[in-house]
This record gives sequence, C-alpha cells and structure tokens, in this order.
Amino acid sequence: MPPCPPHFFKARLLLSVMFTSALAGCAMGTDYVRPATALPAQHHPAPVAETSETIIQAEWWQLFKDATLNHLVTQMLADNQDLHAALARLAASEAAAREAGAERYPAIGLSANQSRTRTSGETALGQISGSALYPNRRAALSLGYEFDFWGRVQRSNEAARAELLASQFGRDSLQLALVGELIQTYLTLRSDDEQLTITRNLLATHQKSIQIVQARVTAGAASALDLHRAESAFHAAEAQLSQLQRVRALSQNQLGLLTGQPALTLPMAVFKQWPQPPMPPVGLPSALLEARPDVRQAEEKLIAAQARIGVAKAAYFPTIGLTGLYGSESAALAQLFTGGAGLWSAAIGLTMPIFDAGKTSARVAQTTALQAESLAHYRKTVQLAFREVSDALVNLREYTAEDTALSAQATAAQQALRLAQTRYAAGYVGYMDVLDTQRTFHAAQLQQVQTQVRAAELPRVDETLDGLVTGDDRREGDHRDDEHGPTP
Repeated sequence: MPPCPPHFFKARLLLSVMFTSALAGCAMGTDYVRPATALPAQHHPAPVAETSETIIQAEWWQLFKDATLNHLVTQMLADNQDLHAALARLAASEAAAREAGAERYPAIGLSANQSRTRTSGETALGQISGSALYPNRRAALSLGYEFDFWGRVQRSNEAARAELLASQFGRDSLQLALVGELIQTYLTLRSDDEQLTITRNLLATHQKSIQIVQARVTAGAASALDLHRAESAFHAAEAQLSQLQRVRALSQNQLGLLTGQPALTLPMAVFKQWPQPPMPPVGLPSALLEARPDVRQAEEKLIAAQARIGVAKAAYFPTIGLTGLYGSESAALAQLFTGGAGLWSAAIGLTMPIFDAGKTSARVAQTTALQAESLAHYRKTVQLAFREVSDALVNLREYTAEDTALSAQATAAQQALRLAQTRYAAGYVGYMDVLDTQRTFHAAQLQQVQTQVRAAELPRVDETLDGLVTGDDRREGDHRDDEHGPTP
C-alpha cells in the first residue's frame, strides 16, 4: 500500500484537536446532589454510641448454629430462580453500560465492495458518451465520531452506570429479602415442630386425665359429665395437632420453592435454645440507612433519572460530527492497491435543530417528571427503612422482656396444673379446675414459643446494619461527600 498522503495526517491532527476540545464541553442538566430527607439524626434520643464494631455479622443466620438452616441458605443462593432472574437483569445492565460507554469513542469500519454499472444510452449523458458498462471495486476504512460538546454522551453514560449500580443493589436487596424470607419460613417450621411436641404432650396428658376420670366415674366419685369434658378436651387437642401438621407441611413446601427443591422433606427437630440477636447500640445514626441496598438502589435510579434530563436537553443544540474515509478504488482488481487507486475524504458535519413541533420540549418535560417521581420514591424508601429499623429496635427490646415474663408464667402454670391434678385425684376440686389449668399451661407454652420465634426473626430487618457499618460505597464518592454534596 502506498504511503499516506499529507492530507491524511492533517485530517488526523484535526480529529485529535477536536476530540480534546470535546472533553472540555459543558454537559446539559445539573450535577447530582443527594437530596435531604426529613429524618431524625438518631433512632434514639440517647447520645450516639460507638459504631465501629460489627453490629450484625454478614451471615447472621450462623447465630442459630443449625446445619440444616445453613445448607438451605446455601442451596437457595445457588438455585433460587428469582436470584437467577436478577443476575440476568444485572448482565443486561452491564451490557447496556458498555454500549453507552462505546459512544465516547470513534466508530471505525472496514468495507469492501464490487459493482458493475451500465449507463443508459437514452439519457443526456448517454447521448454524449454512449451506453457503457462500468466495473468498480473499492476497499476502504471509514471513521465516524460525534463531538460531545453538550454532554449528551456524558449524561447518557451517567444514566447507564447508575442503572447498572441500581441493578447490583437490586440484586443485593433481593438476596437479603429472600434470605430473610427463607429464615423466617424455617423458623416458623421449627416453631411448628415445637408446638407439635407441646400439643402431643398435651394429648398424652389428656389421655391420662381420661383414665383418671374414668376410674373416678367407675368408683362413683365423679359424674359422666367430667368424663365427657375430658374426652372433649382430648379431641380438641387432636384437631389442633392436625392443624399444626397442615401448617408445617405448607412451610416445608415454601422452603422447597425458595431453595429450588420442590420435593424437599425435612424431619422434625426443635431448637434447644432460641438464640437472641445482639442488641445494636443506642443512638444509632439515621445516616447509616443510606448504605442499605434498597436505599442505594432507589438513589441510583434517581441519579439515572436526573442524568436523562441532560440527555433530553442536549437535543436543543446542534450535533457536530466527523466522518472520514481512506482506501482504494479501481475498475480492475489487480489495480486496486496501486498508487493511482488511493482515495480519502474527511468531513465535519453539523445538524442544527430548527423545528420539531415541540418534541424535544416534551421529552425534557417527560424526563423532568420521571426525575420527580424517582425523588419521591427515594425519600419514601428512606422513610420506610427508618421505620423498619426503628420497629426492629423496639421489638427486640420488648420481646426480650416479654419472653422473660412468659417463661415465668409457663413455670407457674405448670406447677398449678400439677397441683390441680393432685387435688382432683384426691377429690378436693372439680375437673373444670383441671381443664382450666391445662389450657393456661398449654397457652403459655405456645405463646412463649411464638415470642421466641419473633425475637429470633429480628435480624431479618437488622441484617442490613452490618453493611451500614462496613460502608459499601461502589461509587467511591462519585456523587456525594460527607455533606451530601457532589464530589469536587
């Protein structure tokens, strides 16, 4: 191939100069500044406590020391279809971000073609030159580049990157939610197991009571009414047992769906001791909520919506682009790369919008409205996050006190039941006293189990506090500083 003509190097120099100047262009729209939220500074009025230590470990379900639960969580993270769908959405967002980023660079193409053209002898040209057949062969490199003077490409890249981060935080938020749902369902199942054990013990107690009452009826020390009452209580416990078995089967089916194992079967088991989650420090700063995945996802969507306003406003201004061509063209293939076959071209084009019937204005209004919607959604997400953590802190404190009281109640009810059974056998009280103490003891046991389950489930809300402390900032300060302003 012959050496490049001097004009080609001039064109390349012009391209470099204009590319550099484009980098200094101004972007339409405003830079993102994190909006203020009307939240208290702390979750409690107490002084802010030290938050340098981990509040809730990342894999907080390890607190239960349950191998079955750990296996279920691992299985769900690998086979849950909702997570697979989230990963697919994330891959699509990554591809979209790469596509948007490609607009910052020139587009270079290679073309080659061969043609044969016959002119008409009936045209004015044909009357002069006559009819002829013209072969043509061409091979060339083409270049196209849009100078981003108005920041359209820049804002488009900002929007694409924000959408990518939103997809990442959305995946994280979904994963946290699914893990929380699985653990809640598993705890419910184990609660059902414990209630089944309590109800079976109650059935055995009722069976013994029937035998005692039958003996007293035979001896003439009790009426048949007592026997019917004892049998009625026994059958009521049977019905409750069947209901608990049904609820447990439904919980097991839900676990199968979450883990991608429709035929999942779990044997009965009970916790020896329901673990209590660690108490977060008092005076927890509300600003930590900004690191929650759901809050971060809402903020990235807000950033993307604001960037799209700049993309829309850039359409008010002219589009300036550079096109170039360098290659060879000849009638014969053998002469395609000879000295006389070379060709090149370079051009700068400008497209100026004059009238579009309000299309650009409508698009700007649309993106502005969508940004306002994203802003409202972001603030609502922050408010919901504050409420969830506040509710968890209140419940954690009160459930601990409630469990202590219920434990004492269950102990007292058990003692009362033993005394009532002894006094009935001796003929000092009626059987209604025995039934009443049985119901009280059974209800206290079940209520204590339910309270322990609710307390154990609290990390489902508090689980994000670990990420809040570690500070997962994938933007590395791109849009914010300590004062919620843009990074200089």
